Amino acid sequence: MNEFQSTPPPVLRVESLSKTYEGALAVDALSFDVRPGEILGLVGPNGAGKTTTLRSIVGILPVKQGRVLVCGYDVMLHEAEAKRCLYWVPDDPQPFDALTVWEHLEFTAALYDVRDWKERAEELLQRFELVEKRDALGGELSRGMRQKLAFACGWLTRPRLVLLDEPLTGLDPRGIRSAKRAIAEVAAEGSSVILSSHLLEMIEELASRILILDRGHKVFDGTLAEARSSIAGVEGGSLEEIFLKVTDGSLPAGRTSMQGGAPSGAPGRARPEGGDWSGGGAGSP
Repeated sequence: MNEFQSTPPPVLRVESLSKTYEGALAVDALSFDVRPGEILGLVGPNGAGKTTTLRSIVGILPVKQGRVLVCGYDVMLHEAEAKRCLYWVPDDPQPFDALTVWEHLEFTAALYDVRDWKERAEELLQRFELVEKRDALGGELSRGMRQKLAFACGWLTRPRLVLLDEPLTGLDPRGIRSAKRAIAEVAAEGSSVILSSHLLEMIEELASRILILDRGHKVFDGTLAEARSSIAGVEGGSLEEIFLKVTDGSLPAGRTSMQGGAPSGAPGRARPEGGDWSGGGAGSP
C-alpha cells in the first residue's frame, strides 16, 4: 500500500454559496465539503439556512452566488449528471397519489437507470416494513409510511450523496431504529450523507462531522472532539451544549471552523402528474 495515498476527492463541494430573500441574507458565503463515507450533521436554529442550503444543493433553488459541485459536476452547468449522483429525502415526502408503493420503486429504478432492481426492491420493502403496503397508493399512506417509502426509493438507487432533512419525522420507534441503522450502513458502503435535524442526540450518535449554521453563517465545522477542545466552556460537553454555545451570538461567525417530487430528473423521462415526491434530486419520482 502506498503510504502517501491521496485523500479521495469530495462527493460534494459547496463554494461561497450565498442566498438572499427579499433583501434578507439567508446563507452567507457558505463553503464546505463532504467526502465519501462521511456523515455530516447539519444543525442550526430555525431560520439558520439549513433547508435553503439543501434546496440549493439539489437544484430546487438556483445557485446564483457561489458554486455547488456534486461528483465533480456543477449543479447549474451539468444538472442532470449532478442529480444522478444524489437523492434527497425531505421532512415530509409527498408521493404520487395514483402510484402504488411498488410503482414508486419501479419509477425510481427507471429514472436512475437501475438494472436488476427488483430483488433489491423486495429487500427494501422488508427492511422498511412496507411489504403489506406494496399495493397501497401513495395517497393512502400515513406520514411515517411516506417517510419509509422515500427511504426505500433512495436506497434503491445506491446514491453517492444522500441528503436527509428531519428523516425521523413521523416514524415509530421501530422505524427510527431501522432508519438510523440504514443511514449508518449507507455511509459505511461509501456514500456521503448530509443529515439535517434538530434531534441533536441523533446527530451526535451518527455524524462523523458537524456543521453548525446560525443566521446564514457557518459558526462551526469540525468533529465533536475538535469542538470540545477548541470552544471555551464546552470541554467534554454534549452537542447540545456546543450548539447552545456557538449560536448564542457571542462567537463571531466562522471563527470556530476547524476546516480553514420537484425538479425534473434525467432528460427524456416522463413524470406522472401530481405529487411532490422527494422535492429534489435526479431520482425523485
